[in-house]
Amino acid sequence: DGLSGSAWGDWALYTDSPLRAFESELGVQAPVGFWDPAGFTKDGDAAAFKRLRETENKDGRVSMLATMGYITPEVAGKFPGEISPSLGVKFEDILNGLAALSK
Repeated sequence: DGLSGSAWGDWALYTDSPLRAFESELGVQAPVGFWDPAGFTKDGDAAAFKRLRETENKDGRVSMLATMGYITPEVAGKFPGEISPSLGVKFEDILNGLAALSK
Protein backbone atom coordinates (compact mmCIF):
# COMPACT_ATOMS: atom_id res chain seq x y z
CA ASP A 1 0.00 0.00 0.00
CA GLY A 2 3.05 2.27 0.13
CA LEU A 3 2.43 3.61 3.65
CA SER A 4 3.16 0.58 5.80
CA GLY A 5 6.74 0.13 4.60
CA SER A 6 5.86 -2.85 2.43
CA ALA A 7 6.01 -2.13 -1.29
CA TRP A 8 3.60 -4.93 -2.19
CA GLY A 9 1.23 -4.93 0.74
CA ASP A 10 0.63 -7.58 3.34
CA TRP A 11 2.00 -11.01 2.36
CA ALA A 12 -0.72 -12.68 4.44
CA LEU A 13 -3.28 -11.47 1.88
CA TYR A 14 -1.67 -13.43 -0.98
CA THR A 15 -3.11 -16.81 -0.05
CA ASP A 16 -3.39 -18.12 -3.65
CA SER A 17 0.26 -17.58 -4.50
CA PRO A 18 2.11 -20.78 -5.62
CA LEU A 19 4.99 -19.68 -3.40
CA ARG A 20 2.77 -20.43 -0.39
CA ALA A 21 3.35 -24.13 -1.11
CA PHE A 22 6.83 -23.83 0.40
CA GLU A 23 6.21 -21.52 3.38
CA SER A 24 6.37 -24.41 5.86
CA GLU A 25 9.58 -25.98 4.50
CA LEU A 26 12.73 -26.35 6.58
CA GLY A 27 14.90 -23.25 6.33
CA VAL A 28 12.12 -20.72 5.82
CA GLN A 29 12.68 -17.95 8.35
CA ALA A 30 11.02 -14.73 9.34
CA PRO A 31 11.03 -11.91 8.33
CA VAL A 32 11.79 -12.94 4.74
CA GLY A 33 9.81 -16.18 4.63
CA PHE A 34 10.29 -18.33 1.54
CA TRP A 35 12.81 -16.51 -0.64
CA ASP A 36 13.31 -17.40 -4.31
CA PRO A 37 14.64 -14.30 -6.11
CA ALA A 38 15.40 -16.22 -9.33
CA GLY A 39 11.87 -17.64 -9.53
CA PHE A 40 12.88 -21.30 -9.85
CA THR A 41 9.81 -22.43 -7.89
CA LYS A 42 7.25 -19.88 -9.06
CA ASP A 43 4.98 -22.61 -10.44
CA GLY A 44 4.67 -24.31 -7.02
CA ASP A 45 5.78 -27.74 -8.30
CA ALA A 46 6.69 -29.75 -5.18
CA ALA A 47 8.70 -32.39 -7.11
CA ALA A 48 10.83 -29.73 -8.77
CA PHE A 49 11.34 -28.03 -5.40
CA LYS A 50 12.49 -31.30 -3.84
CA ARG A 51 14.95 -31.91 -6.71
CA LEU A 52 16.34 -28.37 -6.45
CA ARG A 53 16.78 -28.76 -2.70
CA GLU A 54 18.61 -32.10 -3.11
CA THR A 55 20.82 -30.62 -5.83
CA GLU A 56 21.69 -27.65 -3.63
CA ASN A 57 22.68 -29.98 -0.78
CA LYS A 58 24.86 -32.08 -3.11
CA ASP A 59 26.56 -29.01 -4.59
CA GLY A 60 27.24 -27.67 -1.11
CA ARG A 61 28.84 -30.94 -0.05
CA VAL A 62 31.03 -31.03 -3.16
CA SER A 63 32.08 -27.43 -2.46
CA MET A 64 33.00 -28.30 1.12
CA LEU A 65 35.11 -31.26 -0.04
CA ALA A 66 36.82 -29.09 -2.65
CA THR A 67 37.64 -26.50 0.00
CA MET A 68 39.13 -29.17 2.24
CA GLY A 69 41.14 -30.51 -0.69
CA TYR A 70 42.50 -27.01 -1.21
CA ILE A 71 43.31 -26.34 2.45
CA THR A 72 44.47 -29.74 3.75
CA PRO A 73 47.82 -29.95 1.86
CA GLU A 74 48.74 -26.49 3.15
CA VAL A 75 47.96 -27.36 6.76
CA ALA A 76 48.71 -31.06 7.12
CA GLY A 77 51.38 -31.46 4.48
CA LYS A 78 51.54 -33.87 1.58
CA PHE A 79 51.90 -37.61 1.27
CA PRO A 80 55.42 -38.97 1.32
CA GLY A 81 56.67 -40.76 -1.74
CA GLU A 82 56.04 -40.45 -5.44
CA ILE A 83 52.82 -39.99 -7.33
CA SER A 84 54.47 -41.23 -10.53
CA PRO A 85 57.55 -43.40 -9.91
CA SER A 86 58.15 -43.88 -13.62
CA LEU A 87 58.47 -40.10 -14.13
CA GLY A 88 60.02 -39.41 -10.74
CA VAL A 89 57.27 -36.98 -9.70
CA LYS A 90 56.84 -36.70 -5.94
CA PHE A 91 53.73 -35.51 -4.14
CA GLU A 92 55.68 -32.55 -2.76
CA ASP A 93 56.56 -31.46 -6.32
CA ILE A 94 52.91 -30.71 -7.07
CA LEU A 95 51.94 -27.14 -6.23
CA ASN A 96 48.83 -26.32 -4.18
CA GLY A 97 45.73 -24.44 -5.28
CA LEU A 98 45.77 -22.20 -8.31
CA ALA A 99 49.54 -22.35 -8.50
CA ALA A 100 49.18 -25.94 -9.73
CA LEU A 101 47.53 -24.63 -12.91
CA SER A 102 50.51 -22.46 -13.81
CA LYS A 103 52.99 -25.32 -13.96
